[in-house]
Amino acid sequence: MVVLASAGGNTVPAIARLVQADEDTIRQVIHRFNEMGMASLDPRWAGGRPRQISPDDQQFIVETANSRPESLGRPFTRWSLRKLADYLSSQPLRPIEIGRERLRQILHRHRITFQRTKTWKESNDPHRDTKLARIEYVSSHFPQRVFAFDEFGPLVVRPQAGAGWASAGHPRRLPANYHKLHGVRQFHGCYSVGDDQLWGVVRRRKSAANSLAALKSIRRARPDGAPIYVILDNLSAHKGKKIRAWAARNKVELCFTPTYGSWANPIEAQFGPLRTFVIAGSNHPNHPALTGHLHRYLRWRNANARHPDVLAAQRRERARIRSERQQRWGQPATRAA
Repeated sequence: MVVLASAGGNTVPAIARLVQADEDTIRQVIHRFNEMGMASLDPRWAGGRPRQISPDDQQFIVETANSRPESLGRPFTRWSLRKLADYLSSQPLRPIEIGRERLRQILHRHRITFQRTKTWKESNDPHRDTKLARIEYVSSHFPQRVFAFDEFGPLVVRPQAGAGWASAGHPRRLPANYHKLHGVRQFHGCYSVGDDQLWGVVRRRKSAANSLAALKSIRRARPDGAPIYVILDNLSAHKGKKIRAWAARNKVELCFTPTYGSWANPIEAQFGPLRTFVIAGSNHPNHPALTGHLHRYLRWRNANARHPDVLAAQRRERARIRSERQQRWGQPATRAA
């Protein structure tokens, strides 16, 4: 508008009144047009100071934040914002002067947050990939004949912390009695992958005899004599000579999970709801009461296997036991940095 009005022969005061701008601004626009031509109509405004931290510097910051301080000659195990900024500014070849708030913003933009350290045991089983591949194969091709077995425990008779609905400021309280006067028990659980059914029995301890009794109950669940597949871990009570001989006679293939790989057992996710709905927030007086409560829940669970609360608890447990894996069964393990 300013250029067109000036080309039409209007004076600077008239143009200023027309566009409601200062006369000096009008003269500046006209002078820039006379000097630069049409390019002056598209000014490239760039406010503020020029950036002092380049994209390469940001990448170096991210790589440093992801490195352990010990590997860079610093005598501590984790970075704080102040320590990281001091280290960046002390580099002789590439010093980066940066404030803590700006450093926090850069890390946040690259999705680097302050998190708790987690641990895991990497499987050292030489047959790891073969075992995982076998479990995945039978689970996907013969789900109606795949079962999982494991022990859940120890079950202890004492008040258990939990969560639930209560009036604001008045949480449910349990007696402060944490004496273990009743011993411990083990729940020997059996899970049918195809039918999505869970059952089991409470025993005093883990033993080969109790494991064999559980395997026999699984065999009775498919009395047609066709082969079945049982997924279980490498506990010594699971693979004795008597158990192997019985399995060979009764067409039961024992699919063992890799060493330190019990997360591959499908029954592990089924123990999450047990912990959430039976153990947490409980105060059972004795083991018979705890066992009765456990079996009442199992009857309800098997009648409501697709209940949203059951599925949500299973997802949480599955995410917990596989949080460090981030891989499907049979794929190569990711090595720790």
